[in-house]
Amino acid sequence: MFDSSDRRVFLIANPDKTEASDAMSELRGHADSLVDIVGEFVGHDGQAAIEAKADRIVVFGGDGTLIGVARSLASNQIPLIGVNVGKLGFLTEFSIEELKRDFDRAVCDDRLLSRRTIFQVTTERNGGVRDTHLAINDCVIRAGTPFRVVRLGVSIDGEPLTEFAGDGLIVCTPSGSTAHNLSAGGPIIQSGVDAIVLTPLCAHSLTHKPLVIERDSVVEIVACEVNEGTTAIVDGQVSSLLQPGDRVFIRRFDADFTLVRNPQYAKWHKLKTKLYWGQPPDLV
Repeated sequence: MFDSSDRRVFLIANPDKTEASDAMSELRGHADSLVDIVGEFVGHDGQAAIEAKADRIVVFGGDGTLIGVARSLASNQIPLIGVNVGKLGFLTEFSIEELKRDFDRAVCDDRLLSRRTIFQVTTERNGGVRDTHLAINDCVIRAGTPFRVVRLGVSIDGEPLTEFAGDGLIVCTPSGSTAHNLSAGGPIIQSGVDAIVLTPLCAHSLTHKPLVIERDSVVEIVACEVNEGTTAIVDGQVSSLLQPGDRVFIRRFDADFTLVRNPQYAKWHKLKTKLYWGQPPDLV
């Protein structure tokens, strides 16, 4: 039904897991005669796949590996097929055997593509841009050492919303709603929903609850009162120390992250089987 012979596929493996490189070699042996393998790389950078004009990138690792590759692609997003050789594997939907079985569909069937929001996170100091990063999951402001309560001011689209004291704030995409946000009591958002989630961390108030806002909103966070170790952390992979008066702007990026879904599973499969959502306690 699907002819993958003209498809260009690039392979990327987590450099810290030998099983990722082993899985990459196994798939290459399976796929060499089916598609045009235009390159492979051991690391987290997808730039070579862009230069090779790949139609799909197969990523061997865990969710962190896949997120790192997606961030590296920036505006040149290429659909990612995640092969889980990590632990949870929420974004990396395929096992190596599942991908071999459905390989033609995974590289050809655009109905399997799931497009997801990316954030652009910009930190400003004294009116100038200090750094800019892309976020697939979230930007988290953490109080840090010496672990005193911090005060953060929050505005949306230039309109002041609130100022609160607590341990910090999570701003996440729908993809990131099942990560740190979920652990902090934030809502689970379906990946295709156009939304941004704001979840306070241990707010020193009974009235500061998680908030879901429109995806095209611009969130501005002002570091009103922070600690020496207060940090803005993007996807758990890059971080910036914040000083009083620093401003963090979080807005939708101009490209979407694209993930290839496993055709064998329904949309809610991972939520039920990996996070055990809705399962009775005796079945978990």
